[in-house]
This record gives sequence, structure tokens and C-alpha cells, in this order.
Amino acid sequence: MTPPAAPTAPTAPTPTTAPTIVLAGHGMVGQRFLEALAARGVTAAARVVVLAEEPRPAYDRVRLTSYFSGTAPDELALCDEDFLSSHGITLHLGDPAAAVDRERRTVTSRSGRTVGYNALVLATGSYPFVPPVPGGDAQGCFVYRTVEDLLAIEEYAEGRVRNAAGAGIVVGGGLLGLEAAGALRGLGLRTHIVESSDRLMALQVDAGGSAALRRTLEAMELEVHTGVAGEEIGTDEAGAVSAMTLSDGRRLPAGMVVFAAGVRPRDELARAAGLETGPRGGVTVDERCRTADPDVYAVGECAHAADGTVYGLVAPGYEMAEAAADAVAERLARYGVGVAAPSRPRMFTGADTSTKLKLLGVDVASFGDAHGTADGALDVVYADSRAGVYKKLVVSGDGTLLGGVLVGDAASYGTLRALTGSVPPVPPGTLVLPDGADGSRESSGGLGPAALPEDAVVCNCHHVEKGAVRAAVAEQGCTDVASVKKCTNAGTGCGSCVPVLKQLVEAELEAGGVAVDRGLCGCFAHTRAELYEIVRTLRLTSFSALLDSHGREEARGGEGCEVCKPAVASVIASLAPSIGAGDHVLDGEQAALQDTNDHFLANLQRNGSYSVVPRVPGGEITPRRLIVLGEVARDFGLYTKITGGQRIDMFGARVEQLPAIWTRLVEAGFESGHAYGKALRTVKSCVGSTWCRYGVQDSVRMAIGLELRYRGLRSPHKLKAGVSGCARECAEAMSKDFGVIATSSGWNLYVGGNGGATPRHADLLAQDLSDDELVRLTDRFLMFYIRTADRLERTSTWLERTEGGLDHVRDVVVHDSLGLCDELEALMAEHVAHYRDEWSAALEDPEKLARFVSFVNAPDVPDPTVRFTAERDQIKPDLTLLSGPDLPVRTAEGAHGTAGLEGATAR
Repeated sequence: MTPPAAPTAPTAPTPTTAPTIVLAGHGMVGQRFLEALAARGVTAAARVVVLAEEPRPAYDRVRLTSYFSGTAPDELALCDEDFLSSHGITLHLGDPAAAVDRERRTVTSRSGRTVGYNALVLATGSYPFVPPVPGGDAQGCFVYRTVEDLLAIEEYAEGRVRNAAGAGIVVGGGLLGLEAAGALRGLGLRTHIVESSDRLMALQVDAGGSAALRRTLEAMELEVHTGVAGEEIGTDEAGAVSAMTLSDGRRLPAGMVVFAAGVRPRDELARAAGLETGPRGGVTVDERCRTADPDVYAVGECAHAADGTVYGLVAPGYEMAEAAADAVAERLARYGVGVAAPSRPRMFTGADTSTKLKLLGVDVASFGDAHGTADGALDVVYADSRAGVYKKLVVSGDGTLLGGVLVGDAASYGTLRALTGSVPPVPPGTLVLPDGADGSRESSGGLGPAALPEDAVVCNCHHVEKGAVRAAVAEQGCTDVASVKKCTNAGTGCGSCVPVLKQLVEAELEAGGVAVDRGLCGCFAHTRAELYEIVRTLRLTSFSALLDSHGREEARGGEGCEVCKPAVASVIASLAPSIGAGDHVLDGEQAALQDTNDHFLANLQRNGSYSVVPRVPGGEITPRRLIVLGEVARDFGLYTKITGGQRIDMFGARVEQLPAIWTRLVEAGFESGHAYGKALRTVKSCVGSTWCRYGVQDSVRMAIGLELRYRGLRSPHKLKAGVSGCARECAEAMSKDFGVIATSSGWNLYVGGNGGATPRHADLLAQDLSDDELVRLTDRFLMFYIRTADRLERTSTWLERTEGGLDHVRDVVVHDSLGLCDELEALMAEHVAHYRDEWSAALEDPEKLARFVSFVNAPDVPDPTVRFTAERDQIKPDLTLLSGPDLPVRTAEGAHGTAGLEGATAR
């Protein structure tokens, strides 16, 4: 490539004008370039204009397929208006760059908008390759690249395809092809994968890994055709897809064809402007991402990098964006416009193409020399066809780790990738064995963070080395993964390095003499999971017995604290049937351990009143019971609200009214909804196939069955669930601790989701389960979570914290890798067999009822500070604090004399 020329006079801005940077394209790499400019202060001194082809700002294309499992397009967004406005960036959506005049230094958009530039950055990405198949332009042929592509596929599938052939064909068996196949399968279509190569994912995995992947996909009823190509696409009388004929003569009936056979660089803009391109496409750039024109740069999939490669992965694109930002900043600094030149500008001379993905719920990873192309390369292989696991390491003759392939179990990916290029301190064979197979309980043959060299890259997305992580802890005071993320950016990309980050942080703290106390609290040196095992094994039925025998020395004989008492109470409650403890949270010593909500079996509200939430399984309720709820709310003057969990919450009950309220509810057949406890709350449901024209399974029946099975199950944190009757996901099952989504073949089980301030979509644990299989795996998952989670730890946090993550959990609860499944099922069976409604039991026990008073020494006196005022024809808390013995309390004329709406003090 011709070296870039020196800056020329026409490109320099005048002293009174700010330089202009034009970005052509606004994908993931383009957005990273903007962020890099902002981090260098360039946006404060320069005008930045973005010409974007798509009608929406940059979004996470890597997670594109998650749309079909419930992720809204807006949730994929990588750029918000605040970022653009705070940095003065002008974004033109749906108006891509159409022509570049390098002589005049202008870009003209499709709409005719002309923008002058001092620096032009091409981030136009790539376009889908569509093989020249006759009929490839028929109605029902799609590509798989953008959100709009997915919306079109979904709309077409729900119409013509679902009602016609009911099958779809994906052309391409690489990363994108398998993503597309997962999407069609999620839409309920019988799915074929047609790949011209002799194996799936030929660029990433070897023949053994591809075979393992193929077996897993075929077990999901995906039909894989390798070594063949599409010969012709047949159409019906309306010109719509009806079948595809393969090169071996077979004919596959189908109503849709999705092309996902790879991509090609979008370099037509550069070609038309006379810029040099590579032999297989891509704008030729140097190690600074500069083209032959000193004012034009190219990054991402449209660039032909200095090492002769066109990279189709996002991580190399991010590195190129950083290099280009440095180059632009350095060039603008020469103009004297307030931009500082970087002291050590980034260079892009090549990138690590290691990848770790989850395709159709299957982990697939490759790193380094995955295919063993180096001279003298040797293979170390472990394969378990039954479990769908394949691991291969490529090593040199002296034991240097060169690369590897992981299919079905990629828990060790982070450590192994970081060790690539070095000689691991343990034999290669131990690195591919399952956890514990070599006598160790750790993954990767017992390797810890100490085994990684200082220059090992632990975060590939941001090129963060182990040394930088250690320095963040030792020199900058970071004490946890969250603070290290903020300091180094490690772990903020794909997230695959977070388990290794956690190990590094804890190891560095301990090396610095900082004790990493993993104990539950100041009373116990054990974790909650360890206390669970102690209680279960020794059958301890009281907190005092546990504290005296296993508490810290200084805490023995004491009363415990606000942390350990409710945590131990939850452990004892969850194990009560199997250890012989009282089966009610208010039995004996248990009552003294509960927090306020459990103490009164109701949710304490801000003014001292309580809310009452009866269980409404699956959200299904009869008119008779609806009337009872209305009558109770009316007679006790309660505020009523329909909750997001498909129940009715009644607020404003005083503590002494709770027994009277629940007496009427229990008589009507209601039971506790456990809204006050760390237990199962609700199992939300859509109406399913009974009523909905899109439903493929009876979601209401399943939701009711699951809620009644797990009601009252005490756990480290509250549990929420959902059941959706089809892939449209109306019950929001993907945002629940465990969620179930119907397929045409059964049920998909998702785990580890949550909403709230830090939402997380659940991960697919198992697919196409029968009713019995679904219940069995849910039993195991819940009991394994209860057994091993920390106090107040949601399933999402537990899943991310657990070493090996979802893969380990799947191994335990699906494949029974630890031999625990019989025990987990037995524990759940004990719970189901011994369940009894807490409120009906409390109403039958005078000792328990005696606690429902505001004042122990005056049981008939209501709390005078619990007051209400009126709003929208209902009560609301009156938070004006009044005091004095003669405080007037007006009560309603209702049957139980409550301070209802009619008696609310007006203010």
C-alpha cells in the first residue's frame, strides 16, 4: 500500500471553524469509534456527523437472535440520545453516505445532503452474500443481517409459512447460519440447514467439534445437510417459495429460505472514490487504519487490514476503532484546534480471532491455532458424545498451548485462551478433563489465575492484560469485579472473561494481605451454601444449635444478627420436611428469626400498615373469587391494585385485622401468595393455545401446575416465573428466575433472568421438553440454587457467579455430573408432600394468632399512627406524623371498623 501522504493545506480548518469528522456507518464498530473519540476529547473540539444506513442507531448485532426469545429491538441499543447530545454528535438515520469527493473533501448522502470533512471514517460494515441460486429473489427469500430483516422474517413466518409448508431453510452452516436456524426454530418452523462445506462452522471448529455440534443440533430436530448446495428454489403459482432442490437431487419442501452464507465487505463507496481495495474486497488500510488518502480511514468489516485480513468479528473491529481514533486525534492535533495528540498511538497489526458463542443453547468456542496448522502441532482431545461435549487443545512439541476448540462445555475458555502461547503448568490432558476427573474440583485442571503470565490478555474485547487487572487492585484500590470493570473496561464487552476476572481480583487481594472473608456475616465464617450443607447433614433444627456448634468463637452463645437470623431461618424452612423441623415459619424458635414481613405473614408498607396478596395461580381466577376479593377490600376499606404478577394486592390492613381478613379469604379457598417471603411469588402466564391463535401449548395449565408445585418454597431470594404459550413471549418468561416458552414439540426451559434495575434475560437450559421432563429439570434447578446460592442472591447473580456458569449448572441438573439429581428431586418431593398453607395453619393456632397485635400490653388498641387520606376514590397512606394520647381516629362503618376511605382524614 502507498504510504499516506503528508497533510495538505485544503484539509486544514480555519482558526474560526471547528474541524469536521464524518463517520459513514453507525454499527457496533462505528459506535465504538465515537466513544473512542469522546474519550480522547476530540468531540469537544470537533464537529462529528454520522451518516447511518439503518433507521435505528447502533445496536448489538451479536445478540440479534435474542429478539426471537423476547428481547425488544430497543434493548439491543448501544447508543442513546444522551451520549449523542452530550458530545454534540449529529446522527442522520436512514441516510447513508452515497458518494465521496476526495478532491473537494465532501460526502454526499442518499438524500442529497453534502457534508465537508477534515477526516472521513468508513465504517460501512458488510453485506450478506447470497449465492446465485435460481429463484433466489422469490417471495419468501430473506437475508439475516439487521433488525429489519428479523422483523420481516417474523411477519412472513407467522403468515404464509406457518399456514403453508411449516418449514424453513437456512443456507449457510456458519455462525450466522446457525443463529438464523435458531430463529426459525424459535418461530415454530421445521428447520433445515444447508451447508456446502462438509461440516458446520468450518472456520471455527474442526471435524470433531463439528460432529459434536451436529449431533446436538439434530437432537433438537434440526435437519442438517452438509456437503450440498442449493440448486434451485421452487415457487408456487403466487411466486412464493415452495421448495428447494439440492445439488444431490433431493427436494426440500419449505415456505421460506434465509440466506446466511457469509458476508462481503461494503467497500463500494471507497471503490467509487478511487481508494485501493484488497484482492477479496475491503478498503486497504495501514496499521493506523489510514487509507492511501491521509484524510480517509476505514474500520471494521469494510477494511482490509495491514496484515492482509478482512475481519468479520467485532473484537478486531473495536481495536481498529481505537487505532483510528488515535490517528484522527493525532491528525487534528497538527491543526492546533485543541486536540491533544496521543502519547502512544494505537496500532492495529492483527487481532486475536478467538470466539466464544452460544448457538441454539450450545457453547462453541475456538482460540489460537484451532485447526493445528503450525508445524509439529499435536492434538489433545476429550470427547463425550452422550453429553455433546468435545474439547481439543493444540500444543507444540515442547508443550506450548497453541489453540483449541471447545463444544458443549466452554467454561475453561477464558483461562485457556489467556494461556495460549505459553506452557501451562499442568499436563495438557488435565486441561480438557471434566471438573473433578483429575481429582481436582476446579476447572482447567486446577489452574488458577497465578498460572497466567502478566501479559496474558484476559479481556479480548478491550485487550486488557492480567497485569492491568492486578494493578487496578494493587495500585488503584479496586476491591471487586465491578470496580475493576470501571477502571479497566475489562468484562464490559461480551462478558466471557468475568469468571477469570473474579479469580484474579480475589487472588490479588489475598496476595496483598487482604483477607477475603467469604463468611455469611460476623457470626458465621461459613457461606450460606456451607451452612445449608451443615444443617442438612447434621439435621440441625434450630438457629441456636447451629450458632453454638458452627458459629465464630466470639458469636457462640449469642443471639445472632440481622443478617444470619433470616438467612438461617430460610435454610431451615427449605429443609424442614427432610430434617424434621417445624413445617411453619412461626413455629417455636423460627418465629424469632423472621424479619417483619414473615413475622406477620404480610408485607409491611411505609405507613405501618400491611398488604394482603392471596395466591392466584397462573393469573386464573373465577368470578366468585373475584367477588370475594372485592367484598373483602370493600369491607376492610383496603386499597386495591392489580400487580404485574397477575394478582390483586390489597393495601392498608392494620396488623390486628390480618387474621379477620384471612379468615374470609381462606373460607373462599384462597391461600397465602407469599408476597412477604423469600419464596416463589407468581408464575405469570399468557392465555396459551386455549384461547390465543398463536399459542402452541396450554401455558395456563402449565403455569398453574408449576405454581401449585413450588408454592411456599423458601429460597435465598424471591422467585418469579413465567410460562409463554409461544415464541411471542407475552408472559415475559425470559425476565424471570425460571421461564418456560412453548414450542411445537414441547417446552423450552430458561433460567437466571430478572427485571429490576439491572435486568437480565434468562439463559436456555434445555429444549423441547415434555411435561414430565420440564418439571423434573425445574425441580433440580430450584433445589440446586437453594442449596448453593448466597443469601439474598437472585438466580441471575448466582448463575453468573457460579464457576462454569450455565454450563456447570446444566451439567449438574441435566447431565447429573455430580450425582446429585436423585437427592435434589427427593428434596423437592418432600417439599411438595408436606406443603401446607401458612395462613390457614396460623388461623388454627391460638398461639400464632396472639402475635397479631399492635401493642403487646394492649391487644385491642389499634396503632393510632396508621392513618390514611383519600385519592382517586381509594385510600393512600397519610404520612403526616401526629402524636398525643388524644389523637382522633375516625373509622369507617364497615363490619370490622377499619379506617377505610369513608373514615380517612381529609387534608
